[in-house]
Amino acid sequence: MISRIFKFYVDGFKNMASWGRTLWLIILLKLFILFFIFKLIFFSDTLETRYDTDGERAEHVINAITK
Repeated sequence: MISRIFKFYVDGFKNMASWGRTLWLIILLKLFILFFIFKLIFFSDTLETRYDTDGERAEHVINAITK
């Protein structure tokens, strides 16, 4: 069953027209931007830079949540 599903998708990607490949390229580019670029720009690791130990980080998070 799993091999049939795998073969189904492999055959589909092999026989894909030029529009399908272009759309997949756009989708992969968007995913790259979302997961790589946005992580670098918007989701910096401030806890790692501000606190030295895991205990200090945990205490800060608990205080921020409970306030």
